[in-house]
Amino acid sequence: MKIAKALTIAGSDSGGGAGIQADLKTFQELNVFGMSAITAVTAQNTLGVDGVHPMTANAVKAQMDAIAHDMGTDALKTGMLFNADIIEAVASSIQQYGWSNVVVDPVMVAKGGAPLLLPEAIDSLKSHLIPLATVITPNIPEAELLSGIEITSEQNKEAVAKYLHNLGATNVLIKGGHDATSNESTDLLFDGEQFIYFSTKRIFTKNTHGTGCTFSAAITAELAKGQKVPDAVKLAKDFIQAAISDDLKIGKGHGPTNHWAYKRGLVHES
Repeated sequence: MKIAKALTIAGSDSGGGAGIQADLKTFQELNVFGMSAITAVTAQNTLGVDGVHPMTANAVKAQMDAIAHDMGTDALKTGMLFNADIIEAVASSIQQYGWSNVVVDPVMVAKGGAPLLLPEAIDSLKSHLIPLATVITPNIPEAELLSGIEITSEQNKEAVAKYLHNLGATNVLIKGGHDATSNESTDLLFDGEQFIYFSTKRIFTKNTHGTGCTFSAAITAELAKGQKVPDAVKLAKDFIQAAISDDLKIGKGHGPTNHWAYKRGLVHES
């Protein structure tokens, strides 16, 4: 029996709700063997980020080399990359090892507003990493920053999806969690030809720390198992809906989601 493997290249969250920790929890819950390359160590909790301590680009590359020379990977995701040097090292290694099923979560700002990607690194993200993406998963603020287009309607959301696809991403998934004007959370997937919408009931809770990381990790896990992108997105949508609806109420701020809720069938209406 082949064991599906997935690699996360992201920052460490000392609070355990996002980043590497959220990714590995998600991989485990979806029966995928998880591996990691840490790009930065953050000092954070549910109240916010107190410090960011980036790795060197060489240190990140060495971690990727170690994976490539032994286990390899069936899919990978990127999260917090912090600076241009790390982005370019990651993109170079993906090309060097011919890795496919690349999910790019363009992490730019923490839940509390702390920057997790230097502004000058955005161009590197667009020119070096997005063209390698099987799926890119920006939320609405990230999609606006990447495109320079304000999203105020479904029409310009679709225009942004086309813009990001033209940068080279095979599939673009714009997440709808930040659209507080709707009672549904609607994500838009664009594959260059058709638009597919995925909607779930909006869960009104402050405990959403790590939702983006968890969602993209679930997509990555399913791609590692050989699922097609729309099917991977559908399962990931169900996974994160369960994780949010049965939140853990940990911490004094934006608490983490419940990574075991999906597998254990814990879905509560709110």
